Amino acid sequence: MSDKSMIVTAGLPYANGEIHLGHLVEYLQADIWTRFQKMQGRDCKYFCADDTHGTPIMVAARQKGITPEELIAASKERHLKDFHDFQISFDQYSSTHSPTNNELCSQMFLAMKEEGHIESKSIQQAFCEHDNMFLPDRFIKGTCPKCGAEDQYGDSCDSCGATYATTDLKDAACAVCGNEPTEKESEHLFFKLNNFKDYLSSWLKENTEPEVCNKMLEWFDEDLRDWDISRDAPYFGFEIPGHKNKYFYVWVDAPVGYMATAKEYAQSKGIDFDKYWNNSEIYHFIGKDIVYFHTLFWPAMLKASGWKAPDSVYVHGMLTVNGVKMSKSKGTFINARTYLNHLDPMYLRYYYACKFNSSMEDVDLNLEDFVQRVNSDLVGKITNLASRGAQMLAKRIDGKMGELDPDASKVLELAKSKGELIAELYNKREFSKAIREIRDIADEANKYFDEKAPWKMIKEDPEATRKVLTSTLNIFRILAIYLKPVLPEYAKAVEQLFGESDYQWKDTNIQLTNHNIGNYEHLSSRVDPKSVAAIVEDSKAEAPKKEKKAKKDKKKDSTSESSEIEFDDFMKVDLRIAKIAKAEHVEGADKLLRLELDVGELGTKQVFAGIKAAYSPEQLQGRHTIMVANLKPRKMKFGMSEGMVLAAGPGGDDLYILSPDDGAKPGQRVK
Repeated sequence: MSDKSMIVTAGLPYANGEIHLGHLVEYLQADIWTRFQKMQGRDCKYFCADDTHGTPIMVAARQKGITPEELIAASKERHLKDFHDFQISFDQYSSTHSPTNNELCSQMFLAMKEEGHIESKSIQQAFCEHDNMFLPDRFIKGTCPKCGAEDQYGDSCDSCGATYATTDLKDAACAVCGNEPTEKESEHLFFKLNNFKDYLSSWLKENTEPEVCNKMLEWFDEDLRDWDISRDAPYFGFEIPGHKNKYFYVWVDAPVGYMATAKEYAQSKGIDFDKYWNNSEIYHFIGKDIVYFHTLFWPAMLKASGWKAPDSVYVHGMLTVNGVKMSKSKGTFINARTYLNHLDPMYLRYYYACKFNSSMEDVDLNLEDFVQRVNSDLVGKITNLASRGAQMLAKRIDGKMGELDPDASKVLELAKSKGELIAELYNKREFSKAIREIRDIADEANKYFDEKAPWKMIKEDPEATRKVLTSTLNIFRILAIYLKPVLPEYAKAVEQLFGESDYQWKDTNIQLTNHNIGNYEHLSSRVDPKSVAAIVEDSKAEAPKKEKKAKKDKKKDSTSESSEIEFDDFMKVDLRIAKIAKAEHVEGADKLLRLELDVGELGTKQVFAGIKAAYSPEQLQGRHTIMVANLKPRKMKFGMSEGMVLAAGPGGDDLYILSPDDGAKPGQRVK
């Protein structure tokens, strides 16, 4: 393992927009990878910043009646809140509109100019006579001159990745007023990219994945075109030194923002930035739509100005939802905050990790699969080990772990032995494969637990049961450590359960015996499909109206007259003591158990209860509970449900059926 410092960055979010689930593909992938490196003991820092320059920022601010500085400050605050609440941990988060970035941009430009890599040319520029302004980049739209894709911006094509001059666009129109632009002459500054053709060819082969390298080398069959790095006023950005009313194109100062953020961090720690950047391993995580800028222009700029280029540029695909492009009308263009209003971020972190790999293929968020996979794997298999083991240890014994069960040694060794493989998969960004290995260990642990049946064993041999629970909890602890890069807050709760702190990867080698555990705190509950449906509804175009109604409804006093019932209404409910004569799984149902209830003089009633996450059939058989005996029978696809058992708790595995004190008999009325 190298002892060099590691600098990790993710693409900068644009200040003129909200963070959405598509953005989070990148930020979560980089966050998981960085957290893993830190658990390995690496000096690894994660840097990012808001991308704040360009004409769209200026115009959006004008429309809101505020300054661009006010707009980007408010945007940064919202972005940071979204990132924080999604448990994304940056070591430094900055803005491209910073004095440090301005200084570095100027230094790099002057260095490139001094070395003869900058050229001034008079060009024909798109100009809107109606708005009396040049139309840079995002202020002109038309058809790509390379591939023919429609509705493309004036600097690059999202479809084929080509870059071009605004005057090259076909069927061009001003993005503000829609009028056809004219052409007007303007002096612009160009970076001579072709000066670095040989260097870039070598750098691509050594520092990018074959898939990316081969794609970029397609451009090398001819000379690389000079890159226009200047924009005319009006433009919100940094003015180019020595060139009045000329501003750096946003794609010049945006990647320099990586360096500026790292420099701000270095200065805060008293570190020499020049040495820090040039002596570190540098990794960029980006989407495939901005590969051209990061693998051609950016390394060439760094080389031209005497700075170290990235060691690797890791490229991911785009997010699709239910197999298609995100859609506002369908409610699948989901903002981070909309998700957070309904669900815990751990669920999306886990699901994305199940999907992430090292390729450029798109990541699909299938909403049904999301619910099923989280409920089945994270809740039903992994968390289930802690829920069953820790609660039984605390409630039925004395909360103290004992010695290990020799019969569990095979599963324990399996869990430990997988550590090296899982670490390698994390390091290679093959997160989906790492999760698969973790899930397989959980399967074996659950199989061991069910075969031992400690809920039966405890009646005759509490100490043997203690060994089973100790072994189960040790296996779960290892799984939690393996999952810490993906689920940091979940792992923190596990640390508290075992009275430990700040798990490192090597801590999987520790075994806990004769060890007191804390009170079991709820780790995760099952995802309710209704919450996912609510996210989709809130993401549709009419969402603001629905949100207002929902907020209004929530303000109603829970004890208002409309929620009260008369005593006679309550007396209509027939509550009876019932003995669970039989409990069994329901084939094809992931929530239900089928219960046969002995209700004394009322006979036997069949009830389908949504308590499968909290109880196994063996835990229920023979117990007494309370049921609603006069509920109208409900026909379900699994059969007729003839009542309802009462339970308390948030739901999922954190649910407890109500039981009477000893002495209550089946069929007795609850008064």
